[in-house]
Amino acid sequence: MIITVSRLSRRLLLAAVAATVLAGCTSTPAGHPDDRASASASPAPATTPAPAPTPTVKPTGAADPALQPFYGQQISWAQCADDPATKKADESAAQCGKLRVPLDYANPAADTVEVEVARFPAGKPDQRLGSLLVNPGGPGGSGVTMVTSDPEGWAGPLRDRFDIVGFDPRGVRQTAPVRCLDDTARDAWNETDDQGAAHGKVLADACQANSGKVLPFVGTRNSARDMDVLRAVLGDQKLNYLGFSYGTYLGSLYAEEFPDRTGRLVLDGAVDPTMDLLQLNVQQQAGFEKSLNDFAADCVKHDGCSLGRDPARAAQKLADFLDGLKDKPLVTGNGRKLTASEGWTAVLSSLYGSEKGWENLRNVIAWAMVKGKGDYLLQAADNYNGRDAQGHYGNTLDAYLAIHCADGGVDTPTPEKLQATVAELREKAPLVSKHNPEQALFDPDCRAWTYRSTEQPHQIKATGSAPILVVGSTGDPATPYAWSQKLATGLANGVLLTREGEGHTGYGKSTCISTAVNGFLTGGAMPAAGTTCPSG
Repeated sequence: MIITVSRLSRRLLLAAVAATVLAGCTSTPAGHPDDRASASASPAPATTPAPAPTPTVKPTGAADPALQPFYGQQISWAQCADDPATKKADESAAQCGKLRVPLDYANPAADTVEVEVARFPAGKPDQRLGSLLVNPGGPGGSGVTMVTSDPEGWAGPLRDRFDIVGFDPRGVRQTAPVRCLDDTARDAWNETDDQGAAHGKVLADACQANSGKVLPFVGTRNSARDMDVLRAVLGDQKLNYLGFSYGTYLGSLYAEEFPDRTGRLVLDGAVDPTMDLLQLNVQQQAGFEKSLNDFAADCVKHDGCSLGRDPARAAQKLADFLDGLKDKPLVTGNGRKLTASEGWTAVLSSLYGSEKGWENLRNVIAWAMVKGKGDYLLQAADNYNGRDAQGHYGNTLDAYLAIHCADGGVDTPTPEKLQATVAELREKAPLVSKHNPEQALFDPDCRAWTYRSTEQPHQIKATGSAPILVVGSTGDPATPYAWSQKLATGLANGVLLTREGEGHTGYGKSTCISTAVNGFLTGGAMPAAGTTCPSG
């Protein structure tokens, strides 16, 4: 099965479900009819920041009279509408419905949100175990798209035994979608090489102007609460869950909030919940620095590598070329420019995949460096940024910003902290961060963000939960292996399963990993602590 996964950085927001020209990854399919409505790109006038929302009460399920109508509802399932923009997928093979949840769990009698949900019923009803909720990451990734975009890809033991269920978290795609910039403004945003605080404020003001009502109530903890309502409405006593990248944070918060309702949870490509966004970005940049060097060292072994023959200089040569696009962007066949920001997006996004995608990466880099043609790199950047062939964007980038910043984001650090963090970034990731250290650190840029929750980085223990399987990959550039180790160790009942190899997440990249995950989800067989699997 091919799965959607993600990283945290805006520049590399979402890895994907189908092959692209680079490395077997593309973004969440853009151009869905509901995603094409453009919001105004004009920034709102400066306003006084609203106070942060007060902490919400912890939902207690049907036992809470205020929440009984939500936990007791029924979803009206119908055949999903086929999206003509996704020619390779027939969404009508799945069932779609809507789940009603409170906009504000502290005031559930007020406004509500309709959560978009999709499912494939279990292929073998007589062996059905219940529902398996899945999340692709992001934040901003659509669980509905993850389920509907690849009907055949779910074939196998999970599809046989479970209803495969995906949902769009609040703020994403069709669930109270956050919208900030229109297509033209988003093009300019992605092309910009020098992004500073003023640039971030333009985006924050646009989000507030267009989606101010929902912004105080997006965020991962509220999505975890929505997920518990969905669990109950689906008829499951316990939650079975498969989450990737950012989806591991969603799953972790669910386990912390509702430990007694955890069934079989798998968290693949884990996010370390103890680090703030500045430090997460430093560690991610270091992960991509390592993967970039590994790719370059491999490239020089092959004929046609445009990085020369010296493995000690190859990565630097590539970085110099990409940084040089700041002053000399490449003009593509359709008249658009390949800037440094877009070039870096294209190259680093390919490192989400395994070494199998490196040949394609060598080829498209050669087209740009030797022939001066940036079309393939720009196409890859577009795929990753969620831009379709008609120039339309979905809302993944806007949702990504809103959810991250709602989850705490980063306040403006002291000059001393900023200086120390920049120095650490330059030490650990000198190549991938050189073209814009500020963008690398404030990614997303939450400094001008109005709405923040009370969420803070902390160790998630989930005391009282069922055993939780954490999957980490030693060569994962987006969620470094140490994060999976940290999460698994911190959980009161966590077990780490390791994949040795390059690329983001392990499931689908290793038969050994996939077999172990499937066995745990379908039969409860937890791999022994310390189990290590090869790629392939």
